Amino acid sequence: MDYAAARQHMIDSQIKTNKVTDPSVIEALAAVPREAFVTDAQKKLAYIDRPVAIGAGRRMTEPMVLARLLQVAQLKLGDSALVVGAGTGYSAAIVARLVKKVVALESAPELAERAKAIAAQLGIGNISVVTGDLTAGRPGDGPYDFILVDGAAEIVPEALTAQLADRGRLAVVIKDQGVVGRGTLFTRADGVVSQRAIFDADAEALPGFTRPQRFVF
Repeated sequence: MDYAAARQHMIDSQIKTNKVTDPSVIEALAAVPREAFVTDAQKKLAYIDRPVAIGAGRRMTEPMVLARLLQVAQLKLGDSALVVGAGTGYSAAIVARLVKKVVALESAPELAERAKAIAAQLGIGNISVVTGDLTAGRPGDGPYDFILVDGAAEIVPEALTAQLADRGRLAVVIKDQGVVGRGTLFTRADGVVSQRAIFDADAEALPGFTRPQRFVF
């Protein structure tokens, strides 16, 4: 399979046709080989316009959704970033081309090990892959100018928004049960966190990001 051609087709048919115009985001997507982040059995599906399985019950976010989240975040080369639910590291690899440094947080050790190996193989030197509770973030390496929650969440824990620097942004797909998902941007300014839903989006739910169950009598 010609992966370079498939990557360009993804950009032409999925990215540019869905309101992604930021040249730095498009260039990052063109430079990172998405097929490197999936298993051999999934490589031929790496560039389809839906989530792709990566193991441990997890899937990579659809390219268009990732691209639009990164575009609305307006990343800068001097930014520090945290990717929550990094999986095998594809989104972190894209973010790494747009900012100064990335902490890639993953809860599944087997995915984190693959992420480390792939980053080393591709020579990506500004990613630090760590394991831990996704909902807790990684406060010891913060604060962050940007946090990507790489999947769908019903809620965003305060523990994550508290790790944003002033004027920091957090991008995520908010998807409650029975409701269409929305690509959403949280911004922290002067200690106050605001949120803005921007576009309809779908993504795989991340473990731990659900609303607490309510008891009904």
